[in-house]
Amino acid sequence: MPKSHLAQSPDAGAAPQDAVERILDQWRQERPDLDLRAMGLIGRLKRCSELMQRRLDSCFAEFGLNGGEFDVLATLRRSGEPYCLAPTALFNSLMVASGTMTNRLQRLEAAGWVQRLPNPADARSMLVQLSPAGFALIERALSAHVANETRILAALTPRDMDGLDARLAALLAVLEPSETQA
Repeated sequence: MPKSHLAQSPDAGAAPQDAVERILDQWRQERPDLDLRAMGLIGRLKRCSELMQRRLDSCFAEFGLNGGEFDVLATLRRSGEPYCLAPTALFNSLMVASGTMTNRLQRLEAAGWVQRLPNPADARSMLVQLSPAGFALIERALSAHVANETRILAALTPRDMDGLDARLAALLAVLEPSETQA
């Protein structure tokens, strides 16, 4: 099993200094009075997010999708048969602005991956459903996406992944309630 970078102590010396550490070193020189732990953690989370997003976007592009379009198709797919939701359910699940959702749905419908149907419960609204072509696309894209995520994290041991997941879940539990109160 490969040794993870997470398992190494910061003093190990073998690992090259990352971009965030170089920034922190500059701040330590200029402002030695500051505790920079939070800056380091947030900087690394942001940098990891940016680097991972590039790799995720590359995978989505292989299927003619961007990340937002993948999210819509995946949300419809995981909703179960008949793979159909009201736009407000999609909107709430994806946490995007209504204008953003409208644009995504228009692009997906134009590509033939979703269709809009009358809502039998509300004549004033429409439902969004995966088309057969959209279902086939998300099945292929989802398998490739999960394999891509596995490749991205392949350097981490299962134990490291579990520990990182638990710590990130704890951070998310602190951050999410403050978002709903804002």
